[in-house]
Amino acid sequence: MTIRGPSIQSHSSLPSPPGLHRFAILCGAATFVLIFVGGLVTSTGSALAVPDWPLAFGHLVPKLVGGVRFEYGHRVVAGLVVILTAVLAAWMWHAEPRRWVRNMALAALGLIVVQAILGGITVLLLLPLAVAVAHAATAQAFFCVIVAIAVFTNPRFDEAWGNRPHAQKSPVVRLAAITAAVIYAQILIGAVMRHLGAGLAIPDFPLSFGRLVPPFSSIYVDVNFAHRCGALVVTVFVISVVARVIFHRKEPDLRRPAIGLIMLLVLQITLGALTIWSGRAVIPTTAHVAIGAALLATCVTLAIRAFALEHLAAAPEADKVPENLEPVMERGVTS
Repeated sequence: MTIRGPSIQSHSSLPSPPGLHRFAILCGAATFVLIFVGGLVTSTGSALAVPDWPLAFGHLVPKLVGGVRFEYGHRVVAGLVVILTAVLAAWMWHAEPRRWVRNMALAALGLIVVQAILGGITVLLLLPLAVAVAHAATAQAFFCVIVAIAVFTNPRFDEAWGNRPHAQKSPVVRLAAITAAVIYAQILIGAVMRHLGAGLAIPDFPLSFGRLVPPFSSIYVDVNFAHRCGALVVTVFVISVVARVIFHRKEPDLRRPAIGLIMLLVLQITLGALTIWSGRAVIPTTAHVAIGAALLATCVTLAIRAFALEHLAAAPEADKVPENLEPVMERGVTS
């Protein structure tokens, strides 16, 4: 007598269509462009170049002069991302076999609609700090959801781990998740600093007014220094999770995002320094915003892959009966 446990395939759903994965990547790329263009609006001081919303000076297409080019371009890219997200949600609802992934697409659609509304309120209320920061926070959250959808719809991704909630998380999973949360918090501090106009409240780098700790003479200096301290915390966490992967894990699916993470960190620190040394020149300032988003998305990808690999590793052990137990089971049945 041979007793077999349920196979992994019996717990798995059909994979996502390959085209759906590619379209999710397209949505992610468009969102990254949107974040860059949004940063460009702030870097150029063009946030109120178009004073009305949803129209622009009462027209669908205004005269593209001065800061209007950046602000209106931001609206055009945002509209494109809304359309792409709506198509993605509709396609996934009809073609994606996993309900929880379909629900993620609906969540992404909800987030981008909220994002658009917050953008409109930001203009109509003349850039209130809380709404402007919420606008930035929602953008980053939306980008993470889109990146997660792209990971989950990859044909190589096996959903069997999702049916194994009892599997324990590894240190890499926990550390990557915490690191992503730390990066997200740092991005929000950066958003507060940008919208306060405090980017050059401390004009030198790496020191602060020639000191390790500056005189806390204003809220602008406080927020700027908090952002610098946050960068140090992010650096510690990123190096920790990358070291954990490089020295303790051999899976290419983890090593690739880990290497990308450390490269993006170096680039981000360099851009931060250039932003200060150049007096907030448009290109390094805007790139600093975009690379921060890329750093967050890469860390989210690493956390998802680590979580999936842990459950996939546990699944075969849970699904099979040890061979040396089969004769015992047979004797028990025959007796």
